[in-house]
Amino acid sequence: MIELPDDLPVLEREVVRLIVRDATGAVLLFRARELTMPELGYWWELPGGGIEPGETYVDAAVRELREETGLRIDPAQVGPANWRRTSSFRMRGKRRVQHEVVAVATLDAVAPGIDEQDREQHEIEDYVGFRWLPVEEIVGSAERFYPGRLPSLLPDVLAGKDIDEPFELFS
Repeated sequence: MIELPDDLPVLEREVVRLIVRDATGAVLLFRARELTMPELGYWWELPGGGIEPGETYVDAAVRELREETGLRIDPAQVGPANWRRTSSFRMRGKRRVQHEVVAVATLDAVAPGIDEQDREQHEIEDYVGFRWLPVEEIVGSAERFYPGRLPSLLPDVLAGKDIDEPFELFS
């Protein structure tokens, strides 16, 4: 049983997150914040979002990556969803509970630019930058990430291991 704070109305949903790697193996991360809660500070976040009714996680991954970054990928570029997790965080006056799968998507280009034109309003407000980071920098980093255990789990995810992560209360 997951213990949630009784602080806000709950929105529960299914989500896909992507570890997007460029041709050098660097990982795409967004510099993020929650505009309405500046006390949360900043963190690095994997792209991704909600899985709509009738979508597979691959369909959602391709759509979310296009909407958030402008990058268009073939569904065959999305690997298996070997990392499964449930997390909760505060966002825009709601407590989100997300049942997430995380998959790896590999690009042919080196550090392609990001096109923000199809982002949702909250993404425009909350994503304040992006970087393509080498895996070693993520693993060795003391910065904050979402998912929170990304630095410690990334090597196993990239090695194709199955991961059922315990619940994460992010904020």
